[in-house]
Amino acid sequence: MSNKFPEYKGLDLPKVAEEILSYWKENDIFEKSVSTREGKEPFVFFEGPPSANGLPGIHHVMARAIKDIFCRYKTQKGYQVKRKAGWDTHGLPVELGVEKELGITKEDIGTKISVEKYNEACKNAVMRYTDVWNDLTEKIGYWVDMEDPYVTYKSKYMETVWWLLSEIYKKDLIYKGYTIQPYSPKAGTGLSSHELNQPGTYQDVTDTTVTAMFKITDVSKASVEKDLEGAFLIAWTTTPWTLPSNTALTVGPKIEYVSVKTYNQYTFEPITILVAKALAKAQFDKKFTEVETEEELQSYTEGDKKIPFLIGETFTGKDLVGIKFEQLLPYALPAENPENAFRVIAGDFVTTEDGTGIVHTSPTFGADDALVAKQATPQVPPLLVKDENGNLVPLVDLQGKFRPEMGEFAGKYVKNEYYDEGQAPEKSVDVELAIKLKEENRAFKVEKYVHSYPNCWRTDKPILYYPLDSWFIKVTEFKERMHELNKGINWKPKSTGEGRFGNWLANANDWNLSRSRYWGIPLPIWRTEEGKEEKLIGSIAELKEEMAKSVKAGFMDKDIFEGFEPGNMSEENYDLVDLHKNVVDEITLVSDSGKPMKREADLIDVWFDSGSMPYAQWHYPFENKEKVEEGERQADFIAEGVDQTRGWFYTLHAIATMIFDDVAYKNVVSNGLVLDKNGQKMSKRLGNAVDPFETLAAFGPDATRWYMISNANPWDNLKFDIEGIAEVRRKFFGTLYNTYSFFTLYANIDNFTYKEEDVPLAERPEIDRWILSELHTLIEKVDKFYADYEPTRATRAISEFVQENLSNWFVRLSRRRFWKGDYQQDKISAYQTLYTCLVEVAKLGAPVAPFFMDRLYKDLNKSTQKENFESVHLAEFSKYDDKFVDKSLERKMEKAQTISSLVLSLRKKEMIKVRQPLQRVMIPVLDEQQREEIQAVEDLIKSEVNVKELQLIDDASGLLVKQIKPNFKVLGPRFGKDMKLVVNEINKLTPEDISKIEREGNIAINLNGEMVKLASEEVEIISQDIEGWLVASSGNITVALDVSISEELKKEGIARELVNRIQNMRKDSGFEVTDTIDVTLQKDGIVEDAVNQNITYIKNETLTASLEFAEVVTEGAEVAFDDITTKMFIKKH
Repeated sequence: MSNKFPEYKGLDLPKVAEEILSYWKENDIFEKSVSTREGKEPFVFFEGPPSANGLPGIHHVMARAIKDIFCRYKTQKGYQVKRKAGWDTHGLPVELGVEKELGITKEDIGTKISVEKYNEACKNAVMRYTDVWNDLTEKIGYWVDMEDPYVTYKSKYMETVWWLLSEIYKKDLIYKGYTIQPYSPKAGTGLSSHELNQPGTYQDVTDTTVTAMFKITDVSKASVEKDLEGAFLIAWTTTPWTLPSNTALTVGPKIEYVSVKTYNQYTFEPITILVAKALAKAQFDKKFTEVETEEELQSYTEGDKKIPFLIGETFTGKDLVGIKFEQLLPYALPAENPENAFRVIAGDFVTTEDGTGIVHTSPTFGADDALVAKQATPQVPPLLVKDENGNLVPLVDLQGKFRPEMGEFAGKYVKNEYYDEGQAPEKSVDVELAIKLKEENRAFKVEKYVHSYPNCWRTDKPILYYPLDSWFIKVTEFKERMHELNKGINWKPKSTGEGRFGNWLANANDWNLSRSRYWGIPLPIWRTEEGKEEKLIGSIAELKEEMAKSVKAGFMDKDIFEGFEPGNMSEENYDLVDLHKNVVDEITLVSDSGKPMKREADLIDVWFDSGSMPYAQWHYPFENKEKVEEGERQADFIAEGVDQTRGWFYTLHAIATMIFDDVAYKNVVSNGLVLDKNGQKMSKRLGNAVDPFETLAAFGPDATRWYMISNANPWDNLKFDIEGIAEVRRKFFGTLYNTYSFFTLYANIDNFTYKEEDVPLAERPEIDRWILSELHTLIEKVDKFYADYEPTRATRAISEFVQENLSNWFVRLSRRRFWKGDYQQDKISAYQTLYTCLVEVAKLGAPVAPFFMDRLYKDLNKSTQKENFESVHLAEFSKYDDKFVDKSLERKMEKAQTISSLVLSLRKKEMIKVRQPLQRVMIPVLDEQQREEIQAVEDLIKSEVNVKELQLIDDASGLLVKQIKPNFKVLGPRFGKDMKLVVNEINKLTPEDISKIEREGNIAINLNGEMVKLASEEVEIISQDIEGWLVASSGNITVALDVSISEELKKEGIARELVNRIQNMRKDSGFEVTDTIDVTLQKDGIVEDAVNQNITYIKNETLTASLEFAEVVTEGAEVAFDDITTKMFIKKH
């Protein structure tokens, strides 16, 4: 076996990933990452289950990379990290997809297709793209156990969910209630408040709004003294489709109202309206004009440019309570107590912020409306009518259509969005109702209005608020405890935990558990017909016991699960039962008093399924009881999108609080959205969605992951740009690959395999000690960043180390140590140092770039055998050792880097090549320490920027003029409106003050008599150029570069250019780096002098044995730069 380090022809990241993936599979590396940590402290991770009925997107790469990073990191740190995959298989996404595929609606289930066949179709659809998901999971390097995933439709999983519900039921936290709830007609089910608050559900819509006129018929029950019969109460609504269901108007008892005489703008009939005093004038737009007298009012005739209005008497809201009014749209009367409808009631929720101060009240379709109607004496009935079975139902059916009672509107959808594409009428129901009210002199004003309205999170169609019978969990009973427990969770970012999630918990409503659907976990409650007796079943064994009683009572012929053996936990045994709706709805149980009990028809909210996974994935408490209770019930770490604050994060937390009075997770990363490069949400419709497979094929998973993680914190939105991945591939991976290639080129020539003892630290050159110090500083930082769930800071620190310190500084400055001289201690130290840096970078970067870093680690380790791990992912994480850290050396080198960078930027500005030597750089020093640190790296700076002298001066006041100005970006947010005063104070600062802030890092200014400190980063200090010099500053370092070029300097510059051309020709001619050469140059009158003065330098740099001039060179290549034109020929010596 060759001891050579592998060498490559170029960087091919997708190929590296492919090869390493095969290596992992062939050698069971993932399995070993778990088995080699057996007996070590566990790190518990929960996989938030994806749904495999849809294809993965680029955002899944981001989400899965974040999860993978910390599991790999913790494995490297010695923890055992088991990672069970999971599939979310129930719920609306699946059902709606199947309905579309089968060309049916919810109403067809049970008629055109049996529930059994429908559920079978759902079961088949739900795992349709499993292979695609598994393929992506492998390709991006997300290690998760896909051999043994939890699947939410499996009987074991469902049994645990039933058990959890039974425990919650025993705590008296489940109840049935008839309430107004968010309802999605297109999905055919009610929604919980957390579903209604998913990101993107509230959308700005333009609706037709109506300010309707309700005619007063009787004021005898009110305390108002004035005769108002025939006048109109006006009320504004953004949902005109609810007006046929109006049964009351609500006023604020303390609000002042006025009567206003005017003319209807559509019929021009004289009218008197009642409206809140504070909102009276707001009702009248430019068509109207206010008048002071009855005469002016009476003088109006139709066709006048302006319609007059006259404000009259004032009343308080409490005086109006009891007024009866005419039903606005008399299509149907309430089936119960119609005599108590159509009257004015009082409500504290009424405001004068907008509208009219009188609220259209429809107890059928509004939670506030229902509550205020119930509180009235006598109660105001909702407008419910009897259907063909005698059940009370609203005037709108569950599909969102008006019922037959609605006359000409019967069968029409109340919102145009509910029609199939291309089927919606030109005029919506809202528009038609508005026209009808205008014609009947019952519309005061009709206008378009933009407002925010909730859509269903799955169908993207508007929801309705609808009266439904549902089962609820009493979240309000334990929300304070949830809020309290949340304080102990480490949220990344903290603001999401305290703000978005914390506020949500503090204001949590009871959880609507019911879903009137078919494919999901059935609610395990059986009830007698009149609802007085009920049983909630918590296990299959319990269900079998209850079925046995039912068979005995004669309600069932047999136990439909008779083949199932309680206590037998084998998969074969559990495959004998199916707990889905089509099966368990056939079961009739017997109540304690001997009556038949049928299962409540609802399924449970699918979010309860996923929130149960800490327990259901282990079939707790039927199996793995100790495992779960001793730690597996609580994740050390979870990560999902920020939208899960209303989804999985919430349900995990709620269930853990109810069952264990504890948290379900200790650390949570809530990741942001992946947007397109312009900040738009990605969608197929907009054509800006990115195919993850195409991206991975082009750039490989390492560059994709590194880009996504280093570009923005996981919790911030990422503006995804393919160009950004290309840049990461070039700048970071390209630099790292080139550094490895440089190392292997020379290490293989010298047969370096790290067989020598480590060169003692004290005997290593300063540049080696410096890079090892920076390396250990990096190890400490990166370890802390990963431990704090800050992967972006980790990747940025690694990138900066590789690009700036390792490649741009250490390798560049050490280059000649590798290719010159004998294989002695200095060269061995250079190899050992660079090898160490590369191995440690592989370990540090492995969590984020798992394929490339494994290749790097394996290639390095293959020749040296220094570690006996098969993979970087089985190796131990880099260990920080403070004996390597020398902060003063780091400071000195940082100064050398800063000064060099400033000088090089000045050269670039003046377009003077680095190969052209310059005479001197002048640097003002602030104190003795700075002087010593710069002197220590003086030679390094001179060589780096190609200058002859470095002059350090104590007092630059006579030479350099500095100006100070505010850094508005930083100061603005801090001082706000006082910014003007701060600017004035900064403008007053003297040169001495500027020196002080450079020296000490801050300065105090007087702000309104109070001394306030400004830090150096809150101001900008700039230096003015001086004659013949260029000046630049960074922080407290200023450099002045002498840009005049003497004849001597010019010749040396020519010599350096020639060295560069000779080196390039050597490479192009295919010479080995160790070959010596002969060079022939064509004379041109200038080049001879430059060569003769620098002949030794040229020969040494290029391994040239003989360098001669000729009048004409026929074979060579042309060389031209600046004002030199010559020819050059090289051959092996």
